[in-house]
Amino acid sequence: MNWQQTVEKTVSGLGYELVECAFAPRGLLSVFIDRLPGHVYPTGPGESVAVEDCELVTRQLQYVLEVDGCDYARLEVSSPGLDRPLRTVADFVRFEGSEIDVTLKLVFQGRKKYRGTLRLVDAGYELLFKDGKEEKILGFVLPEVREARLVPVIDFKKGRKRRAGESDDATGEAGGHEK
Repeated sequence: MNWQQTVEKTVSGLGYELVECAFAPRGLLSVFIDRLPGHVYPTGPGESVAVEDCELVTRQLQYVLEVDGCDYARLEVSSPGLDRPLRTVADFVRFEGSEIDVTLKLVFQGRKKYRGTLRLVDAGYELLFKDGKEEKILGFVLPEVREARLVPVIDFKKGRKRRAGESDDATGEAGGHEK
């Protein structure tokens, strides 16, 4: 089993979603995790990753990676952030109704970047967006997308605003935990 499989198996075994993991220069292993909707976590309620979640995953990964003989200098586990990337079909389904930024691989009608509300349709996905004062719809499928991210929604009085599909007890995003 390679290091990526080890990380994915460990993170999913703890009940979290592995959003991304990568080795960076000088041996930094970065792991980005997210909570799954409807799952009860020992670290407390809420939809957002807490520092305690990062600590729990860090401790388990340190143990498992040592046993597997994975050579890394530093391990950093954190939330995917407010501008969370969307990469899989499950991501797009989970965040339907949310505002997202989409960058297409090829230019369409003079541009590659679009911002709008994500909707699911039989043939793939739609992005409802404004072009000036006019509302338009961009239809797309995942192979046409270079990058897609949630648009950060912040209310400084209450922390992060609730997104489509999140419960009322959602709290602000946590920073990373490094060891």
